[in-house]
Amino acid sequence: MSVSRNKRIAKNTLLLYFRQLLILFVSLYTVRVVLDVLGIENYGLFSVVAGLIALSGFLSGSLASATQRFFSYALGKKDKDALKKTFTTNILLYVMISIVAVIVLETAGLWFVNNQLEVPQQRIDEVRTLYQYSIIGFVASIFTSPFIAILIAHEDMRIYAYTSIVDVCVKLGVVFLLEYLPGDKLPLYGLLLACVACANAIVYILICLYKYEECQIKEFHWDSKLIKEILGFTSWTVFGQFTSVIRTHAVTVLLNQSFNPIVVASRTIAINVASRINLFSSNFNTGLYPPIVKSYAAGNIQDMFSLVSNGSKITFFLLWLFALPMIVEMDYILGIWLAEVPDHAVLFTQLALIESIIMSLSLPLTTAARATGKMRLYEVSLGSIQIGLFLTAWLVLTYGAPAYSVFLVAISANVLMFVVRLYIVERITGLSMRRYLITVLVPVAGIVLTTLLPVVTLSYFWPGDFLFVIALFICSMCLSIASMYYIGLDKNHRSMALNLVKKKLSLGTMT
Repeated sequence: MSVSRNKRIAKNTLLLYFRQLLILFVSLYTVRVVLDVLGIENYGLFSVVAGLIALSGFLSGSLASATQRFFSYALGKKDKDALKKTFTTNILLYVMISIVAVIVLETAGLWFVNNQLEVPQQRIDEVRTLYQYSIIGFVASIFTSPFIAILIAHEDMRIYAYTSIVDVCVKLGVVFLLEYLPGDKLPLYGLLLACVACANAIVYILICLYKYEECQIKEFHWDSKLIKEILGFTSWTVFGQFTSVIRTHAVTVLLNQSFNPIVVASRTIAINVASRINLFSSNFNTGLYPPIVKSYAAGNIQDMFSLVSNGSKITFFLLWLFALPMIVEMDYILGIWLAEVPDHAVLFTQLALIESIIMSLSLPLTTAARATGKMRLYEVSLGSIQIGLFLTAWLVLTYGAPAYSVFLVAISANVLMFVVRLYIVERITGLSMRRYLITVLVPVAGIVLTTLLPVVTLSYFWPGDFLFVIALFICSMCLSIASMYYIGLDKNHRSMALNLVKKKLSLGTMT
């Protein structure tokens, strides 16, 4: 792997990490304010409607994945004509997908809202209005997706980081504004979020039109061969994205059918916290996506294998760094964060973080599978497991299992999915499963063993106040960093890390 590529990946990772730190604190504070303004029951209703809308998100999510893959592939080949054709073809496909999504949401989706959602009768009109505003925001997000994918494919993470920070800050401002506006807060919140989504789409479109030549449409290219390739990739990705939405949002709707809105709100809080913490590792994988695809496109297979193996360790570590102390002190953290902690929220959030930790190892493997474009076996296998997750959750709830059982089902499914991913990636790329287990899983297991027991022991024998929790976080992070350095990194990467630190320190001394 070239030195310049290493530096670019490191720079993009730092940008995305800084972005996520800001977004984490702002987003978590936003949830607290939303809970205060809407109330737990209204927040539960908002979460159900948002989850129902998100069930259609697999369409745009699938095409966004295809956009990023084909753009990165064309950039790896240094083919400008392919870039232009890819862009215009994708825009036409996004228009068609948005039309299909609106038709589905205004027919089957609206029927479900009117007849199947567990909503207090006196609130049904407000929920219908919220649903319509949510559709507007969803369509705007569809047209935002290809332009974000273009930024990522170009590895232009600075613009992506700054724009997303502004977006999350505006959403926080919306919540504060909501408190002072007259009228019912539930549909009003949906309207304001729809306006933010539309503004966000306009910003990304203008940036890409100004910055990238391939986005300046002079004529539309209808390349039948390219369309066939994109749809071939997308058709299987649609299935995978659909099942991913089912495992998250359909399970939330499932809980709405079996429990009260407070339980749904607790799950939403758990998923929200886990998704925000998970972004520390997934953002690194976002920066890793273009190099992996470009390495494959250029025929540098060993380079790709190195990116996948080292990427798996780092994605795990970036999540573990924050997840470990949060799991141990979740009760105290939620008590500080939320004015009123809903029942089940602590346990739900702990289990959701465990689920994310297992998933983090798989992210570079997923990217390696997408780089080949051979998605049928991968998506059918993984998608079937996720459908099985939903059916198992439905079954256990039907037989009276507690609400937290859906998280236990998801954790078990994640373990199985990791094994299947590794087997499939070995089959389609040649990545050695045995080599991966030795170079990735053995060090990861060592990091877990050397950090988990000391942190849990410290928390158990020295429970305390706010200063203790801060001290525990610092100790946990220092221990995790030391374990990653001595156990997670091989000799060459330890030397590279040490030289980088020395270089930064010497620069700091000179200034």
